[in-house]
Amino acid sequence: MTNFPGSGAGMNFFSIRHLTRYRYSDPISESIMETRLHPRSDAHQHCLSFTLSVSPRCRVFTYRDHLGNNVHHFDIPGDHSQLVIIAESVVEHQESPDVPDSLAPDAWEALDEIVRSGDYSEMLLPSTFAVETPALIGLAATLDVRRRDDPLTLVHEVNQRLFEHFEYVPRHTRVDSPIDEAIISRKGVCQDFAHTMIALLRHVGIPARYVSGYLYRGREDHDRSTPDASHAWVDAFLPNLGWVGFDPTNNLVASRRHIRTALGRDYADVPPTHGVFRGATQSELYVAVHVSASDSPPELDRNLPVPEDWSVLVEKAQMPPARPANLIALEQMQQQQ
Repeated sequence: MTNFPGSGAGMNFFSIRHLTRYRYSDPISESIMETRLHPRSDAHQHCLSFTLSVSPRCRVFTYRDHLGNNVHHFDIPGDHSQLVIIAESVVEHQESPDVPDSLAPDAWEALDEIVRSGDYSEMLLPSTFAVETPALIGLAATLDVRRRDDPLTLVHEVNQRLFEHFEYVPRHTRVDSPIDEAIISRKGVCQDFAHTMIALLRHVGIPARYVSGYLYRGREDHDRSTPDASHAWVDAFLPNLGWVGFDPTNNLVASRRHIRTALGRDYADVPPTHGVFRGATQSELYVAVHVSASDSPPELDRNLPVPEDWSVLVEKAQMPPARPANLIALEQMQQQQ
């Protein structure tokens, strides 16, 4: 386990910067966008501050969805050739209780009773990306995913076996890739690991949900997931424990290094940014993430180390959107008249 500054106090503070830039080959006339970049506040973490900066400037609205995720949305009606979104937050993370290796032998019966008396259907039924395909059923047989031992022992094993079975390969799949691409190739990113584990757990009747957020990486950590991107893992519902996080990409039980942003059935419910634009053009997406830790509540320190081109991007984000060439030509003609 990684030692953080101030770990004796049982809590840590994280500063998070998340930059998203859409650049368009030709100016567009309108962007409608919603984001899920505001970290959650729950029993294990508290979001102390959050700011969302958008360029071109616009009015940003916010609401909470039915799962308690913080959603921001906005509309930019004017012509623009790029859209830059900068989310900055400070999160206080408390020490989570240790997760045992196993539960009592009757835990399967206890789980079934809880499911019968509660509302867990959303996290048990197939969803957009976490589905029972023939490839998934074959993988379940290969990894021996069936009701045995107790639910927690099985979840620990699935977490480890997916880590060993799949190779982590950045950009091997797309955000809209079906689950079979990763299963057949045995390669993928954190999103693929999470969707596969969710589908396997639902296959045996364990409620499971998708968690999006960030993973802090210290000098002594050797995570497979890339540190300059958002992260995804899995919550499994277990008797006596409630929702417990598991990170199959890195074979970890979710800990204070995992910073939760949004919960859903799968990625389709909680993309960091999601929207539409008006115009016929090609778009280019760039994302940069930086997470730092401290032992006291930090201000959003502008001197924090950031990705090399961050300051350039932020400076450009403050500039007014470029005017279309045809509009400039029209203005020149009008001046000559």
